[in-house]
Order: sequence, then C-alpha cells, then structure tokens
Amino acid sequence: MNTRKILYQFGYRRCADQDRPSPARHPVIVVGAGPVGLCTAIDLAQRGVSVVLLDDADRIGEGSRGICYAKRTLEILDRLGVAKPCLEKGVTWKLGKVFQRDDQLYAFDLLPEDGHKMPAFINLQQYYLEHALVERAAELPHLDIRWRNKVIGLKRRNDGVTLTVETPEGSYDLDADWVVAADGARSALRGMLGLDFRGEVFEDRFLIADVKMKGDFPPERWFWFDPPFHDGRSALLHKQPDDVWRIDLQLGPDADAKAEQAPERVIPRIRQMLGHDAFTLEWVSVYTFQCRRLERFAHGRVVFAGDAAHQVSPFGARGANSGIQDAENLAWKLALVIRGEAPESLIETYDAERSAAADENIGHSTRSTDFIAPRSAQELRFRDAVLALARHAPFAKRMVNSGRLSMPSTYETPLSTPDADEWSGSVRLGAPLPDAPMRNGHDQTVWLLEALDGEETLIHVPNGGTPPAGRRVLVIGHDLIDQDGFFARRFDATPGSTYLIRPDQHLAARWRHTTPEAIERASRRLKGLDGEHA
Repeated sequence: MNTRKILYQFGYRRCADQDRPSPARHPVIVVGAGPVGLCTAIDLAQRGVSVVLLDDADRIGEGSRGICYAKRTLEILDRLGVAKPCLEKGVTWKLGKVFQRDDQLYAFDLLPEDGHKMPAFINLQQYYLEHALVERAAELPHLDIRWRNKVIGLKRRNDGVTLTVETPEGSYDLDADWVVAADGARSALRGMLGLDFRGEVFEDRFLIADVKMKGDFPPERWFWFDPPFHDGRSALLHKQPDDVWRIDLQLGPDADAKAEQAPERVIPRIRQMLGHDAFTLEWVSVYTFQCRRLERFAHGRVVFAGDAAHQVSPFGARGANSGIQDAENLAWKLALVIRGEAPESLIETYDAERSAAADENIGHSTRSTDFIAPRSAQELRFRDAVLALARHAPFAKRMVNSGRLSMPSTYETPLSTPDADEWSGSVRLGAPLPDAPMRNGHDQTVWLLEALDGEETLIHVPNGGTPPAGRRVLVIGHDLIDQDGFFARRFDATPGSTYLIRPDQHLAARWRHTTPEAIERASRRLKGLDGEHA
C-alpha cells in the first residue's frame, strides 16, 4: 500500500549524446539518482569533474523510506550545499528512550556536549532529501542528470566501460572512464557483472507505517520491547515533518506480507498503539532485510556504493548514512585519479576502507537484530534476562540493544601515520574531525569543518617558528581563532602540533613537532603514492 502521492516528477529530455554517430565519452557516469548517487555526483562536480547521472525513473516521492540522518551525514551534506534546507524541514532530535512493557528502562543522549554545528540526528522523509539534492545538482555546471535513462547493458574495457542506455526514444551507448553503481539493493549493474552478496538473510517481518496525526509525543526515538499494545513483539516510534510519525511493528517470520499491508489489518494495530483513531495512513510497507555485502566494491572501472554494495537491517539508521559516507570516501579519490594527481590504485583504498565499514555496520546490525528478534530459545532467554537486569543494574542497560545508532567509521589503513605520542581529546587517527566553533581573521564566526571544506589541509598550532608551507595551511590564532577552547580540548593542541586532514575531513596524520619531509611523506601516502617517485 502506498497512499503518498508523487511529490516531484521530472521530464525525460533527449540529449546530444543520443545523436552522435559513436558513443560519447565521459570521465564518470553515476547510475542511480538516490541519495548515494546524487551525493557522489554532486561531490565530483564540486571538484570540477564532469559527471553524467543516469536514473531509470522520472520521479521521487513514493514513500518516505529512509528518515534518520546522523550528524556526520549532515556534515557531509553541509559541504555539498544541502544541509540548510534539510535542517529547516527536518525534525531535530538527540534523545532516545527504551521501554519494556510500560516501564522505561533507560534514556540516552546522543550529543550531550555543545560546540557542534550539526545536531545528533534529524528525521526527514527521503523524498525531501532527494529533492534538495536534485535542486543542488541543477546548480552545478559539471553535472548532467538524465531521467528515464535505464542502463540495460555493460561492457568493461581496460580503460573504461561502455554502457547501453534505454530511453523512451530508443537506446544509445555511452563510454565512461569510470562508472559508479549506486543503483540500489536490486542493482542491475551488480547483476550484469554476475556479482553476488555474501552474508545473512533474516526471515522476521516488520510493518512500517507513516501515520499523519497530531501527537503529543516528543521528538525522540522511542523503542519498546513487548509493549502492551503489541504483545511479545517490538515497536519503534519516530517523529517526521508534516505531522507524520514513523511506526515500526515487529510481525514475526510467518506474517503474510500482502495481507499485513491491507488497511483493515494496519489500522487496528495503529489504533491499539495510539489509543485513538484520529490518524490517516500515509505509507505502509512490510519488509524483511539482509545483512550482506559484495566481497569487493571495486571491479576494474566499475565501483559499487550504497545498497548496491551492502545491505543492513534498518535498526540503527545505518543504510543511507553509510551509503552517503561511501560517496564521500569515493568522490575525492576518483577526482584525484581523474586529474592525474593519484594512481588508479588509490581506488583500492576505497574498497578496503568502505568494506571494513560495511563489516562494522553489518556486525552492529546483526547483533541488534538478534537482540530485537531472537531466533532461538537460548537467544530469547538471554534477551529477557538482560531486560530484567536492566531495570536495576546499570551494566545491563549497556547490553540492551534496540539498534546501535549510526556512527562514522574510523579507517585503519596505511594512510594513517604512526601515532607514537600520547594524545588526549576526542580526535582519532582515521576518524572524521569533530567540529568546533571558531573565529576567522575578520572576527567572523566560522565552523572548523566549513573552513576545511573538501580539500587536503594542514592545521598548525604556532610555536614561534615558521608554519609549514607549500600547501593549504590553516594556522590557529591567525586564520582560525579558538576563542572558546573547543579546538584545543578536542585536538589536544599544544604549540607546534600539526594535523594533516584528508579531503573527506578524516585525520590522516598528526605530529607534536614535524618536518617538511614528514608532511610530504604523509601527503603522498594519503594519495596512494607510496614508493613512487615525485
């Protein structure tokens, strides 16, 4: 059932490539105009790389689908120029509560400290995010979105890929140096290459419903084990914009997916939960899920991202958030390779880093699912014992797993230099930087991540000597003023400290005191230039 009308529809238009006698060649073709494909294309276009984005549909707005976007994702969207409309429309939240029956077991705060531009999470229907991304894409001269352009054929070559694209006016071929497959869980490109997922398929079924109503629930994440309105199962409640509430109800593995979506089955369940019938259904679906991924994300010049590369359960909001982090990791590396500033082997680090991130997400997602929907008597006894203990024992509260919420990945790769010195603070090698409020040289308020933008950058704390030269350098106290001390605390900054930041705002290296040679070696490693002559 889907009662949500189409919100945004885009017309097909014929392009010049369809009239060429031979296939046009493009540096990058992205397949799939969902959040991951759009973020990849926008990021590349902002870096000056020409991108063609193909999608077989011509609309967005059929169901809210993903709704929870984490702080790190919002920071990425801010760099891409779309965070503002998302924040203005979205429901901001940071508090969660976990219940058993009617009793609250515990509450948690996902961002208890100040000094961050972005909130812990926002809830926003996916169609609003996609619309903001499409509008941003339309502003970029290097980005061409082609709706109702369906990829029906793929041929790999040593120096690129040829795609056959079907349109309402017939098919045509396109050549690409690189193809990014962001065409979702049912990826056609994955099928064309004969690639299979490995991992686990879960049989439990869940009802997902968007309900429009006036509600007194606060903008928090509420999760119930065995609620009185849904005996023996679990339930989840989130607030969305437009007076729409997301409700998830566990149904069990034997539920009839088609029958459970019928209004005569859904409405009584929702009425029992809410205690009234002053609501309307916006969108209803029944889903099962997988925790699986491709063995490799990079296959020659075809690179997979988002659900086309990996799938997780919805518990913890790890799907779209991890997919957008795929896009962030890949875009700067592809841009360097295309500009000839890095070897093609740099894309192997995308495969290594995001494969590890997928494994981390799959691990968290699998453990959450096993706790929420135990599949054996032993798992059920363990879950019930933990819930009983959590009422009285603080240590047991940490064992309750209602979905570990999405966190950014820390990359354990050769890109990180040895971290022999002792460092405190919240910064970690390989992790994205924490934000901090600063002042610039004109005494204007700026945020650290805004100042970094998407470029490789050195941050230097002066110690009376000459700051590092020859690259983009931000000097604390000159370019950026840490008037409230957030930077000093979070970065454990002392005179002489220097930090090398990757284009995706992850920390590549740091030194208490360094030399130009050490910085150059770390920069070359960042670009995959180990062992190559300058």
